[in-house]
Amino acid sequence: MHPEIFHIGLVTIKAYGLALALSFFLGIILTTRRSRKFGIDANRVIDLSLVILVAAVAGSRFFYVIYHLEEFEGHYSDILNPFQSSGEIGIAGLSMMGGFVLVIISSMFFIKLWKMPFWETLDAFAPAFLLGLGISRIGCFLNGCCYGDPTDWSWGIVFPQDCAAGWHFPGIPLYPAQLMSSAGGFILFGVLLWLERRQRFAGFSFFMMGALYSALRFTIDFFRYYEPSMVFANIGGIDFSNNQALTFLIFLISVTMLILIPKLRSRRERRETRAM
Repeated sequence: MHPEIFHIGLVTIKAYGLALALSFFLGIILTTRRSRKFGIDANRVIDLSLVILVAAVAGSRFFYVIYHLEEFEGHYSDILNPFQSSGEIGIAGLSMMGGFVLVIISSMFFIKLWKMPFWETLDAFAPAFLLGLGISRIGCFLNGCCYGDPTDWSWGIVFPQDCAAGWHFPGIPLYPAQLMSSAGGFILFGVLLWLERRQRFAGFSFFMMGALYSALRFTIDFFRYYEPSMVFANIGGIDFSNNQALTFLIFLISVTMLILIPKLRSRRERRETRAM
């Protein structure tokens, strides 16, 4: 466990923040290199990356806050103020699904505003998200957040008590949900790049990323710990989280579009052929 990497004066470099910064940095490099393949201005890739950075943090923070309002009672300024009332510097408490949704919405808006090739731009950025997932979840593990439920697996992990996982479950082995998610992100990153070789239409990589990620997240959440406020429903004695409800919807939309878009384009091509 290394939640803090090192100190520079009053500034503390934390593992999760460093992993998040690294994921954005490598994601920008990857997408910039892919921009020529998809016919995108590399400068616009940088511009859109900055939008994504802001949207990811804002959406993740918002989604976390709405389910943890009791944590901010009496000091609501901590929601946005990096100088926390506890004396700490930084904003702790993010939920990746909120960031994922706001990133998609804001990206689509600015792609249209800047008149970038719509589906091609989304395709170019798609693998970077999965790569970022693999990197950022390592930061979660080092930070001791986003931890799993108690387990009797031989590879369950006991976290030290100076992190959220260890404080909540002292001396109890937990599913390594962070590492499971990280491994899944790296694997799906490779799978998506491989599937791109068989890409048949613009938008394929984007919707395939949505399908792969939502399936992974839905599965991982069966092993993650969630407080009662994050439980969407209990079906047959099994808790389903709010995140699982959202990822199930994303999965349905993604799979539907993967099936529907080729059929619609095929019909359009047939009509154009007949018109000729």
